[in-house]
Amino acid sequence: MKPLAEKLRPESLSDFYGQEHILAKGSALRIVMEGEHLHSMIFWGPPGTGKTSLARMIASCCKANFLSISAVMSGVKDIRSVIESAEVAKSKNLQTVVFVDEVHRFNKSQQDAFLPHIESGLIYFIGATTENPAFEINNALLSRVHVYLLKSLTSQALLGIYQRALDFKNESNSTDVVITGEAREFLINNADGDGRRLLQNLDLVLSNSPSEQIDCAFVKELLSQRTIRNFDKNRTIFYDQISALHKSVRGSDPDAALYWFARLLDAGCDPNFIARRVCRMATEDVGNADPRALSLSIDCWDAWKRLGSPEGELAIAQAIVYCACAAKSNAVYSGLAMARKEVELNGSMSVPPHLQQNPTRSGRNSDMAYRYDHDERGFSAGQTYFPEGLTDRCFYNPTENGLESQIREKLVGLRVGRYKKESKA
Repeated sequence: MKPLAEKLRPESLSDFYGQEHILAKGSALRIVMEGEHLHSMIFWGPPGTGKTSLARMIASCCKANFLSISAVMSGVKDIRSVIESAEVAKSKNLQTVVFVDEVHRFNKSQQDAFLPHIESGLIYFIGATTENPAFEINNALLSRVHVYLLKSLTSQALLGIYQRALDFKNESNSTDVVITGEAREFLINNADGDGRRLLQNLDLVLSNSPSEQIDCAFVKELLSQRTIRNFDKNRTIFYDQISALHKSVRGSDPDAALYWFARLLDAGCDPNFIARRVCRMATEDVGNADPRALSLSIDCWDAWKRLGSPEGELAIAQAIVYCACAAKSNAVYSGLAMARKEVELNGSMSVPPHLQQNPTRSGRNSDMAYRYDHDERGFSAGQTYFPEGLTDRCFYNPTENGLESQIREKLVGLRVGRYKKESKA
């Protein structure tokens, strides 16, 4: 028996919900859907957003032969098979759309196998992926397709899918099923932007309901183990959410930072990973504008380890809020990057004699002698610490934010004095 999601797969735009941003009147994809200007493409977006349905509708609208394979279960042999089928279709003056689900699962040679047939016009290639094509799709294939970004379905789109499914079920029943408004809202929220998940859950609820009256308590109990957020550890969505947290802290928005922290926890992210990332924020984005941020972040990380979850998560939240509200500077981060670039450019330059482990002792006033800075109140004017030829490099440029404004003022004087030779008595 076909699942509800397959029974209700849309066959025309009137039955398709969401993705208005790429299906607007006059858009490139809408023109294709009207049977014109078919081209190769990749649909990139979260699960359950209509990638497969769009591919099927495109082939139907263009009256093309539709061939579908999954990169999870297929290999080069299957690719050869669809190419042979495309050649047969061509002999009958038919265009062929080859749809590859989870295309990012194909390796380089498998992806490359499509290139000559896309080039020759034998096939129109449509790939579907949940991963960023820039990282997962070969440049050669990527250069021959147009990438369309699909978004998670809005509550309004999910409501349309829900109503269509309920009407479909009621048409085949002798009595109408009634689902309370609260239960409907729970189903839509639980779907988390995934139309397929909504239909699967609704199918489960309708199949297991003891009566035609379905309330929220029944739905919650039945789906209690099925609240799975759009969160793919070590994949695009995971890193997108971590990135959103980091950028919210960098942008001094504690409210957004707490939201993304809550999203990550809700999806099951390891708090230890988040705490580690907060320490990076404290050094990369706060730096010496407020050195306390790093200490606090480490202390809060340690508190989480001692308290465990969920109590210890409050400590991580404290560190996140502190870093978000702190003065910001990436001067140390930028300075280290500049220093590394200098090292890469100049290689292993010699350590100046006066900085070596056993410096030349040829008299205090000699240019070759090391001057002990503590003897000169912590600063020996004119003494340099770079290899010869790099004496005027400035990698660390403090901002005027927080404590760094004082560091900046001090360094201005130190740098002037450092490169000015001491006058001889």
